Amino acid sequence: MQCIRRQPKRSVSQENILREQSRRVAALNGIRLGLKDDKDLKFLLKGCQLLKVKSSSWRKERFYKLQEDCKTIWQESKKMLRSPESQIFSIEDIRDVRSGHKTEGMEKYAKDVPEYRCFSIIFKDQRKNLDLIASSEDDANHWISGLAKIIAHSNSMNQKQKLQHWIHTCLRKADKNKDNKMSLKELKDFLKEVNIEVDDYHAKEIFQHCDKSKTEALEDDEIEEFYKILTERKEIDKIFQKYSDADGFMSCQNLVRFLYETQQEEDAVVAAPALIQKYEPNERAKRGNAMTKDGFLMYLLSDDGNIFNPSHRKVYQDMTQPLSHYLVSSSHNTYLMEDQLTGPSSTEAYIRALTKGCRCVELDCWDGPNSEPIIYHGYTLTSKILFSDVIKAIKNYAFKTSPYPVIISLENHCSVDQQKVMAQHMTTILQDMLLVAPVDGNKSQFPSPEQLKGKILVKGKKLSRHEDPTGTNGNNNLEAEDVSDEDEAAEIEDESVKTEIQQKGKSDTLKLAKELSDTVVYCKSVHFNGFEDPSHPRAFYEMSSFTESKALKLAQESGTSFIHHNIRHLSRIYPAGWRTDSSNYHPSDLWNVGCQIVALNFQTAGTEMDVYQGLFQDNGFCGYVLKPDFLRDEQTKFNPKSITEGTWGTKKKLLLKIISGQQLPKVNKSKNSIVDPKVTIEIHGVQQDNNKKQTKVIENNGFNPKWDEEFTFDIEIPALALVRFVVEDFDMSTKNDFIGQYTLPFTSLKQGYRHIHLLTKNGDPYSSSTLFVYISIQDCE
Repeated sequence: MQCIRRQPKRSVSQENILREQSRRVAALNGIRLGLKDDKDLKFLLKGCQLLKVKSSSWRKERFYKLQEDCKTIWQESKKMLRSPESQIFSIEDIRDVRSGHKTEGMEKYAKDVPEYRCFSIIFKDQRKNLDLIASSEDDANHWISGLAKIIAHSNSMNQKQKLQHWIHTCLRKADKNKDNKMSLKELKDFLKEVNIEVDDYHAKEIFQHCDKSKTEALEDDEIEEFYKILTERKEIDKIFQKYSDADGFMSCQNLVRFLYETQQEEDAVVAAPALIQKYEPNERAKRGNAMTKDGFLMYLLSDDGNIFNPSHRKVYQDMTQPLSHYLVSSSHNTYLMEDQLTGPSSTEAYIRALTKGCRCVELDCWDGPNSEPIIYHGYTLTSKILFSDVIKAIKNYAFKTSPYPVIISLENHCSVDQQKVMAQHMTTILQDMLLVAPVDGNKSQFPSPEQLKGKILVKGKKLSRHEDPTGTNGNNNLEAEDVSDEDEAAEIEDESVKTEIQQKGKSDTLKLAKELSDTVVYCKSVHFNGFEDPSHPRAFYEMSSFTESKALKLAQESGTSFIHHNIRHLSRIYPAGWRTDSSNYHPSDLWNVGCQIVALNFQTAGTEMDVYQGLFQDNGFCGYVLKPDFLRDEQTKFNPKSITEGTWGTKKKLLLKIISGQQLPKVNKSKNSIVDPKVTIEIHGVQQDNNKKQTKVIENNGFNPKWDEEFTFDIEIPALALVRFVVEDFDMSTKNDFIGQYTLPFTSLKQGYRHIHLLTKNGDPYSSSTLFVYISIQDCE
């Protein structure tokens, strides 16, 4: 039998010393965050009891406390055998903190508690919301305000501050006996903590170099020396030396030269002095209008040194063109949190999609109890939510991320009576937001996103005798009539669904209420019967939905005709019925023929969603991206499947050097597991441009791997290309583990030496994980 060694009990004086050390560390981290002596921060560091709410019968008291690193929250757990790690969550994992009854859980299970005592923590990944009740209004306010401050201040830290904070946290973690000194063993543990494997000889060499006092332990200045060695960026020092003088200063004139020659910045003369003022920490250098090595590193790690063009972070495209001239960020079966057959439906899924920039959401509406329409995936076991709750969520979150119009795509299976309830809910809840009449009397073409700012449009069926949804010749006496029922849920390739449809005896028509028909102005759903005859043009407001396979077939066989169709009409594409796992199709082939509403399952991470979010971060993340000229020109002959000479832009040669990586996250949280990173560069665009190349594998180093490898790509149609960088942990025996990725449009690439700030699987930024690259773009001969 194995004996468990007990930790020796600490004396009262030892406990007091540790408590004081912990208080000092917390105070130091508070200062780093810019929250010195903040009352809310002090309250969170002390911690308090909160009621955790899970259901109507599960409401239990638990202790919550901000840890001394000011980055993680410890939560008490009564579960047996729960690991210490599972009782901690990071501030970085929090997407939002909501006061009151602002989640489904609070709405259902805490209505008996005053709103001022309630708050919810919303996480970035698929984790469930944490619904909490404080014992007083003051306690709730401390948590809501304190967390908001920590999140805001953490986000505003520069990369160097984030790195320093992270390393000091890891140092503290490695200091097992909390004596503020570091033994050789603790140093080796620390290196594993920061994702780097160093052999004993090398670890001892670093240790002895720093141990100036020869005490066999590093402290104070010696730890700082160790920190400097660890965070040295020799590849950046080399670039800096080329442009700096013997005293280690880069003059403003030399910075201009670097910006112009290497970074290809056209406004280098104006930019250089501004960058010195913005990033140079040394006051003497700043006064002399020069940059030190530290300032240069801060610039390269900043937004100005980012691979993504900072001017594309705001809306810069022409937003006054017809709606059909834009690609629109669109979600499929928005209500689903997981798969298409048995997973939960939630209003939270709408909030997540809208805050990710989505501008077209889908509502599958069915008759519900008590004359209240419900939303769920028909014929399946997915859970049900109220139509009115979804409309409220859309009202509250539609314009928090973007001011441009939101389209509600209705799939209506309701009786006439409940359709009237749907129309009433939309009218009374959305009020002025709901578009019910043409903009400025525009009846010949779509209004622009600019004209539709702050408006919600409904896409759905229209009574046939109301020939013109824009209101020129409707028969207003008609109460209801049959329209075709295009039932996407019935296309699911699942035996239980097919059985359910047979038993219900599905009809091809549906009676449509006039009240619901009247909410449709510019997006009338019609069945697609082929591309229009020019002598009998279809009304611009008629739009069709296509399954991915039908749309891809049209793109393959009639690319140019599809492009012409999409200049005047909107097209919506949705995933095939066999994708019951909520997997996604690749959007590029459909964007290449101008399809605007290419709907994906936002809840499913992967290459497709990375490419999707990569495109829509362009144009200020507003959810609308203007199509290239050749996809908007009535005379266009462009066909992505057979590219001929034309005005599609100059062919480009992309030269890319992957230089190094910084602070890559551990994939496996085990202390001894170190990543073996490799980088893959992918081009997504027209078929001729699709390509991928990869670096060698660097063994046992996720902290500062160095590749120094060059790649070239020929880009035929730059306006349709996206570049994706993927970092994986190489595994010889199994599938490589995903570490991080970043995707952006080719046209948003900045040249020169740039940092790529990696994103998690769910598209959220890591705090300090980067790749350092060099980029050059030239015209092809």
